[in-house]
Amino acid sequence: MDDRRQLSDPRVLRAIAHPARTRILEEMSASGPVRAADVAQALGIPANQASFHLRQLAKYGLVEEAPEEARDRRDRVWRATSTQGYTVNLREMQEMPGGAAAVDVFRANQLASFHAMVDRLFVLDRPEGSGVFSASGHSIRLTDEEAGQLRQEIDDLLDRWTARTKGRGPGRRTYQVMQIVLPSAEVEQP
Repeated sequence: MDDRRQLSDPRVLRAIAHPARTRILEEMSASGPVRAADVAQALGIPANQASFHLRQLAKYGLVEEAPEEARDRRDRVWRATSTQGYTVNLREMQEMPGGAAAVDVFRANQLASFHAMVDRLFVLDRPEGSGVFSASGHSIRLTDEEAGQLRQEIDDLLDRWTARTKGRGPGRRTYQVMQIVLPSAEVEQP
């Protein structure tokens, strides 16, 4: 079942369009609650920047403090407010006041992120021990309803793996899985 939170405020979409904030939400999805120091280490940014981005995500209701996870009263731990992630209908969002600009910023960030993933995938001189890199493409004939079912099954599989591996255990690193389900491009006939 898909329990992702639907985003409907253009300001929230702009808040998560920042690459560091997107990565923070990805880290939280993979590992669960985090401290600013965890985020700083995972993203390779200073802890004060990590704290700033966590506070910005909290300002828009995307993360909240998790005091029960803290070691003491000074320890500040954050968790995502949606355990299943977020969805957004870009078509609806762009019709809202301020939505078109928010959608443009979000799309540009997502395109750059996906482009960077594909670029990293095809690096040929990767050092030994740098992880598992894999890509595959499949073409299958589906109705639109079947395509929706396939997408949901893939989401459910990834959700099970995320729940099963959540945490910061030894040897674990965050992997990014890119899923694209879309109709093939039409080929123009001469």
